Amino acid sequence: MSTYKVSVLTEKGKIEIKELEKKQPSGKQVLVKIDSCAICTLEQRFYTGVMNRYPFAGGHEAAGIVEAVGEEVKSVAPGDKVTVRLLTSCGECYYCRNGHENQCVVSFIAETHEGIGGPGGLSEYMMADAKNIYKMADDINLEHAALTEPLACCVHSIQNADVQMGDDVVVIGVGIMGALHIQLAKLRGARVIACEVDDARLEVARKMGADITVNTKGIDAAAKIKELTDGRGADVVFCTVAISEIAADAVGMAGKIGRVVFYSSFHPDNPIEISPNKIHSTEQILTGSVNPQTKDFLIATRLLSGKLIDVSELISATIPLNEIEDAFNKAVDPSTYRIIVKC
Repeated sequence: MSTYKVSVLTEKGKIEIKELEKKQPSGKQVLVKIDSCAICTLEQRFYTGVMNRYPFAGGHEAAGIVEAVGEEVKSVAPGDKVTVRLLTSCGECYYCRNGHENQCVVSFIAETHEGIGGPGGLSEYMMADAKNIYKMADDINLEHAALTEPLACCVHSIQNADVQMGDDVVVIGVGIMGALHIQLAKLRGARVIACEVDDARLEVARKMGADITVNTKGIDAAAKIKELTDGRGADVVFCTVAISEIAADAVGMAGKIGRVVFYSSFHPDNPIEISPNKIHSTEQILTGSVNPQTKDFLIATRLLSGKLIDVSELISATIPLNEIEDAFNKAVDPSTYRIIVKC
């Protein structure tokens, strides 16, 4: 019997490598040999015990090479470089059927590996339906392809904000998501102002194409943005930092008819004060952005395959699967960007 290895979180801070039977695909199934899988905030929360549904096979930012396909698969073939859409949706609920599958009422309930919950990208192999397999360019670096999912999340956010050419766009926070927002907003023809309290990350913002960088430590950030926009405030503000007080600052930075996107998931979820009359009189739009739709994922594959987005600066380290604990310990360090596990 042929087997493969999969990384499983069994409790807070504890990881086991399990061996499972490697099966061959049938029908519309695709067997992918995983090359690279990134450790996202989701996996970090399971590792630190913030989320605690164990056992959990993490890893939803994965890319690899097709090893075998079922007899009904026509979209990919053995040898193709691919990325896998692992944040699933049911396809049957109201939101899936009206084009908002990212709001699926039973989304992300995955069991990629038999008997173990979770998306399961931190493994040597995985089986997935062909509809969730996206072919990438033949010359793509598979470490870069693994970041398709976070890029797709940011594509969805940019679409929600309706960024237009010539807009003044503020990106608060230059973690990986902020950095991707900067690149995408520049592709839309916007002037981008990056706000951070870490000078090293502001340097990353400049590499991503930010036109103006502002260290907001100890200053009135909203007043500074108004100064930089002739007193108007920004056309679009993306808050990629998971701190409620900064979400309040984001609202203050936006001008009339400005769009504010709360991108991060906020922990703890502390409420902020909003002036309903200000929203009424300025026609500001406050919205969120969570998870990519299918079309966002497709766009992300094209941006990476066409080398329109460069993620090389956003990979802090690559670590083999047999050193998975070291990978997680590096991933939870807030100074890192993405840690890639080589499977």
